[in-house]
Amino acid sequence: MIGADKLVARCLAGTQRFLKVATLVAAGAVSLAPAHAGNIDEFQESFDSVFGTEQRAPRTFSNDFERRLAGVAEASQGRIGVAAVDLSTGRTVDVLGSQRFPMASTSKVAIAATFLDGVDKGKWSLSSEYPLMIPVASAPFSSAVAPVRPGAYMSARQLLELMITRSNNYATDALLKVVGGPAAVNAWVRRAGIEDWHIDHDIATLVRDDGAINPAKVVDKRDSATPLAMVELLTGIYQGKWLTPSSRSVLMGAMGRCVTGRNRIRAGLPSGVTVSHKTGSLNNTSSDIGFIETADGRAYAVAIYVTGQGSRPAREARIASIARTLYEGYLADAGSYRRTASAR
Repeated sequence: MIGADKLVARCLAGTQRFLKVATLVAAGAVSLAPAHAGNIDEFQESFDSVFGTEQRAPRTFSNDFERRLAGVAEASQGRIGVAAVDLSTGRTVDVLGSQRFPMASTSKVAIAATFLDGVDKGKWSLSSEYPLMIPVASAPFSSAVAPVRPGAYMSARQLLELMITRSNNYATDALLKVVGGPAAVNAWVRRAGIEDWHIDHDIATLVRDDGAINPAKVVDKRDSATPLAMVELLTGIYQGKWLTPSSRSVLMGAMGRCVTGRNRIRAGLPSGVTVSHKTGSLNNTSSDIGFIETADGRAYAVAIYVTGQGSRPAREARIASIARTLYEGYLADAGSYRRTASAR
């Protein structure tokens, strides 16, 4: 049983925490905006961020690789989520891999895969033409879906190239409309057997309403995924689980030509290493997901989500540092495996 003095102390601590949250609510630091009033989970997570009850970093590590990764991905300046898998051995490492992070434009990989799956099934073709979806000015949260207007027509192949290589939002919303909107992408992801992955808005709405929640302190489950879920998606794409070889080649090729995020994963790796990736950026969050392939044929699927850190350049530097740690950790793993095998 708990002694009376300890019980009183716990009650006092709980009261102080309640008063702290009440004060923050009154001051607007923790609030339920009208658009979020029905989401009890989000409100609870706001409480959690104040109380510090959410796990911010792993507490135990099985080896030096995981310890180094946790050190470079420590969350004192904002939440950081990482997951990676060696596509040859299945060796997986993560930091907050089961916690939700804003996908931002990294969701475009799944949108592209959903469209390409439709191509494989004969629903549409890469030569079909569709209009860009261009946002019409509107106030944040003034409507459930941000208004857009049709722009110039382009082939689906051109739209997909713009969406992945340059993260063009107008092209993304064009293909998102073709496949049937966020619900259709979520359905494709579910059919692939992936959980903890969900988009709720088109890109025009996501960008217009960005900034209401600080992702460094609050977990918002909308338009989010866990790093482990994203790595599962990447692994399936790489292994050709859901797309024909030609459609897989289209997506992987576009990720290999990505020109955004030069200071992210790519910046942390030596020359001779190939990176095929997709970046994401929103308020106080930067991310990069994709594949790291070495000259000797090793490949890793990687998902890195960084919030806070004070500035976008600081977030990008952290992504580069994490990518380097993953690369060196897997390289050391491979060397250890070769030494063990040769000793047998």
